[in-house]
Amino acid sequence: MIKTVPKDSHKKSLSEAFVNSFGGYPIGYGLGIVVLPLSMGWIQEDPLVANLAITFVYATVSFARSYFLRRVFEKFGIDDNFIRLGKKGILKMIKTIRGVWKINNDR
Repeated sequence: MIKTVPKDSHKKSLSEAFVNSFGGYPIGYGLGIVVLPLSMGWIQEDPLVANLAITFVYATVSFARSYFLRRVFEKFGIDDNFIRLGKKGILKMIKTIRGVWKINNDR
């Protein structure tokens, strides 16, 4: 029997890309804190090989992060939940801020 795989929705692709992009920033930042100081002397001695090695490390971590996030999205069937969650969080913050502002102005 042939099993059909449902096509990714645009919202799912958008939320996955969002999480991958903005989740990649702290990972890349932390990786830079570790990798770049370790390669300082090496960059000066052999810049080509050092740059290739550093690029390989960043590409490998990026590939692993993308693969891991894709598996998480597929396993849990996450479609546009991150978008909804972000929207709910923003609306809740606005409601809280309005409530605090109203309490302060009523005094």
